[in-house]
Amino acid sequence: MSVKLIFFSGSCRKNSFNKKLAKNAALLAAAQGATATEIDLAEYDMPIYNGDFEESNGLPENAIKLKRVFVENDGFFIASPEYNGSISPLLKNTLDWISRPHTDKEPPLSAYKGKVSAIASASPGGLGGLRGLVPLRMLLSNINVTVIPEQIAIPQVHEAFDKNDLLIDNTKLESLVTSLVATTAALKG
Repeated sequence: MSVKLIFFSGSCRKNSFNKKLAKNAALLAAAQGATATEIDLAEYDMPIYNGDFEESNGLPENAIKLKRVFVENDGFFIASPEYNGSISPLLKNTLDWISRPHTDKEPPLSAYKGKVSAIASASPGGLGGLRGLVPLRMLLSNINVTVIPEQIAIPQVHEAFDKNDLLIDNTKLESLVTSLVATTAALKG
């Protein structure tokens, strides 16, 4: 059974290592028969979440568009940079906005319920962004996402990619993606 997955980074920098990591994961998922769609959060610019703004203006159009992408897919892979031991403001803001209903008939957390996620990080530092995965896992679990137990953090990431932006050693990433695809297929099944 084919699964539909989205792959993205919590960074909007053009040369983000986490964007490269998400791209590598998407390639591995496609090779395993999954429908793998890469998205770039830079294409979904949104204001900082504010309840007063939401009450006056509703959800931003980009939040509605991105929520549709999440609803139409079975799961997702997040390559999350670590900011001060946590997740990036961009990622938190994005996840918050698309958690909000934009119609009266929309069930709560429609972008997340029944979805499966894998999380990973990459950093030039020695821990590879590992500390940021703890709050990300907690946040996703709190909004009814099934986060697979496996995760990876790639340290010294500036040495991890070849000249074509492919991981030199993708063994751990391939295992993570295999688990994401298999778990999503089993839960969808």
